[in-house]
Amino acid sequence: MTARAALPRGTAKSLHRSLRVYHGDKSRHPAMDAMYGRFVRSGQLAFDIGSHVGDRISSFRRLGATVVALEPQPGCARAIQIIHGRDPLVTLVEAACGKQAGAVVLKINSANPTVSTASEEFVKAAAGAGGWETQVWDHAITVPCVTLDGLIDVHGVPAFIKVDVEGFELAVLEGLSIPVAALSFEFTTIQRDVAYACIECLQDLGDYRFNIALGESQTFTFDSAISADEMILFIQALPHEANSGDVYAMLKG
Repeated sequence: MTARAALPRGTAKSLHRSLRVYHGDKSRHPAMDAMYGRFVRSGQLAFDIGSHVGDRISSFRRLGATVVALEPQPGCARAIQIIHGRDPLVTLVEAACGKQAGAVVLKINSANPTVSTASEEFVKAAAGAGGWETQVWDHAITVPCVTLDGLIDVHGVPAFIKVDVEGFELAVLEGLSIPVAALSFEFTTIQRDVAYACIECLQDLGDYRFNIALGESQTFTFDSAISADEMILFIQALPHEANSGDVYAMLKG
């Protein structure tokens, strides 16, 4: 048996905190399940790209979906294995996702692994930004990288893809060559340009309409989906303090 690599100092404590936040508060479940229930039904397939400690996996499974989950951080992957490892309808891939298959360098934030990233630009954007002053990426590892196209070749076309990879979202979407019915990607106000590029990338794939959920609200901002141009203008107008959220893209028709 191969010994597991030691986790960076402080990672275990931060993972325990993540588990309390993302799995301990069951009051979050109804809103999350209602949101994802718009896109995923029992028996369908969902991809969770950037699973962290797997709260979205849990939501997809409560909805009856089969899940392919990607998580490159060893500590987070171990947590997912503990929680979901005996579930035959959850496949964990310990890899990053990007434009090309191969390997990428993952920058680990040991104190706050939820913002670990494969994007050097994300780390640079956080430097000196309000609300990000205490964030330190203190460790780096090389991890395997797969593409969405590659995952689809193996597992099939998903009904929904969730992408949350801290500034690496465009690279993930650039590894997708066919439109899917619906997906979400995280955005931050320190890298709005990444969100704009993701929206443009999706428009090249298909006729998408958009909505947005700010923070962890799991609530759409708009009563009905809006155009790509309208979404870009909305993100441009957000205050810096809005910080982050998820853009949802849905094929029209």
